[in-house]
Amino acid sequence: MINASLVKQLREMTGAGMMDCKKALIETNGDLEAAVTYLREHGIAKAAKKVGRIAAEGTCNFVVKGNNVIVYEVNSETDFVARNEMFINLVNTIGEILLENNVNNTEEALVAKNANGETIEHMIAEATATIGEKIQLRRVTRLEKTDTQVFGAYSHMNGKIVTVTILEGANDEVAKDVAMHVAAMNPRYVKQEDVDPEEIKKEKEILTQEVINEGRPANIAEKIVAGRIKKFLTDICLVDQAFVKEPDKTVGQYVKENNGEVVTFVRLEVGEGIEKKQEDFAAEVAAQLNK
Repeated sequence: MINASLVKQLREMTGAGMMDCKKALIETNGDLEAAVTYLREHGIAKAAKKVGRIAAEGTCNFVVKGNNVIVYEVNSETDFVARNEMFINLVNTIGEILLENNVNNTEEALVAKNANGETIEHMIAEATATIGEKIQLRRVTRLEKTDTQVFGAYSHMNGKIVTVTILEGANDEVAKDVAMHVAAMNPRYVKQEDVDPEEIKKEKEILTQEVINEGRPANIAEKIVAGRIKKFLTDICLVDQAFVKEPDKTVGQYVKENNGEVVTFVRLEVGEGIEKKQEDFAAEVAAQLNK
């Protein structure tokens, strides 16, 4: 019987995935050293050495089946690998497995299995070892619509940005138009009611201090802040943004004219939120010379 603490110990030693560690221990009858060797022989420990690297390139993708859509991001270290046929095939295979297993998030996705019983986590580890770059499944989101709703999906620059919208009423074309707008304008919320009151409060405090620093008279400062808060909300809320294809109307107006209403959206952009490593080779050489 392989206990959880032994699996944890092997994972800490190698950086390999939980299921890979468990399998290695089963194959080696719980012998830690032999399990490390097993992982190395199968290219998994080699992949684990790349865990510390930064994977901020890659692609985003979506797969649709009936009333369900999965939106996900797979990262690599370089854009060159992101255009590699093996990487592209891996991304597409991952999408099929995600749909088949009806996963809701990244944690569920990593342990989802293909028809041969391999987990996505294991497939990624093998691809990392073969390709020679760190590869990771970073984000997974599942959206579900009703029969009266429509999906709109858009992929920009081969998956650098991917968006999916759900509209009540309207049609596929309108939903795709809104998805393209989301890709271009990057809203954070559907409507103003969705914005966290604490976020509005904090923004108001910042804007108030900004107006004070500008030396504006106290009797008009409150009106100025109110105007800037209104613009702030317009900028971050989808239905209030000027529609990119027809700037004289808002997205909300465009959708309403087409007998629809925006329900929700998802937008993924490759590498967003990842701090990319900046190489300073001159400083690195200087540091070596000064040792």
